[in-house]
Amino acid sequence: MRWLVALAVLVFALIVAAGGLLASNYKHFGTLFKVISLVRTQYLEPVSTTTLVDGAIRGLVKSLNDPYSVYLDAGEYAQLREQIQGAFGGLGILVGIKDGYLTVERSYQGTPAQRSGIMKGDMITRIDDRDARGIDLDTAIGLMRGPVGTKVKLTIARKGVARPWDVELVREEISVPTVEGRMLPGESGIGYIALSQFTEKTPGELEATIARLKSQGMRGVLLDLRNNPGGELHAAVKVAGYFVPQGPVVYIDYRSGKQETYSADGQNLKLPLVVLVNRASASAAEILAGAIKDTGSGVLVGERTFGKGIVQTVFDLDNGAGLKLTTARYLTPSRHDIHKKGITPDVVVEQEPNAAVDEQMEKALQILESKMAKAA
Repeated sequence: MRWLVALAVLVFALIVAAGGLLASNYKHFGTLFKVISLVRTQYLEPVSTTTLVDGAIRGLVKSLNDPYSVYLDAGEYAQLREQIQGAFGGLGILVGIKDGYLTVERSYQGTPAQRSGIMKGDMITRIDDRDARGIDLDTAIGLMRGPVGTKVKLTIARKGVARPWDVELVREEISVPTVEGRMLPGESGIGYIALSQFTEKTPGELEATIARLKSQGMRGVLLDLRNNPGGELHAAVKVAGYFVPQGPVVYIDYRSGKQETYSADGQNLKLPLVVLVNRASASAAEILAGAIKDTGSGVLVGERTFGKGIVQTVFDLDNGAGLKLTTARYLTPSRHDIHKKGITPDVVVEQEPNAAVDEQMEKALQILESKMAKAA
């Protein structure tokens, strides 16, 4: 029977992976074989071998109790690759995790989310039929993205509204710029640059933005990393090159003791710099913020960052599937491990959600104006 052959292959693979643990865990392997056999032959509804094997793999990865390590089937893996490349079928919202809830940080103009009335601060409590409370960010993004033209249902909760409501959206091709830049009106020579995430496109977008702002007389940079969930490591290192001197940006520390160093190439702008961060600045955004703080290249203003200081490697698997696995931790240039700790800004400014005044921005401008005056 074909399913028995597939099952035997799975068990053999687990035995090989377990190595020396086999002797002390042989009963567990026998139990695994028996459970899969019972489900395959006795369960009320027929279940394919593929479903059982996928379920076993998902369970194995889930047992790590690491929300960042995930088994991705072919569809989910394709969505992740689209996310990294920066163009995808999606809804046009930027989300983060706040107090355990999937929360909208931004709804982009002209996208399905914006047209349906989804706003900053809205909480997404369900994605289709899946409870989104406690969900990890990558899984949530994967569920909301998909082939262009397909539908997804979100359940939205909003402060001040008595009951959640459902919104059905049709996915569209989304190509959202990750870099926004403008000269601040009334501020002599201050260029405001906001990075929403890090994709393969981000370094090129930043280069073009900097060139445009310099042509408009930029003499100081206000870099906004608030609500940036991170993204692609190499993109963050390339971006750091514009803001820190030549030298280490981040150290990658592996279980084996091996360590890799990613360095800036010395194209630093050498302009007065202030950086805005908050509790939703995470991962690659923290790599950039940590490099700027440790090298003294700028002043960090805002709130302690999220604290995701680990690196995931994506491995190709058969049949188009993939495995996103935590393989290393990263250390800042001063070798600080920030995982579950975050980065404390040089100047702490708490910001109330939806406050009328952006106190973090105002404080950052004061500091930047002072730095520019000294540099003049």
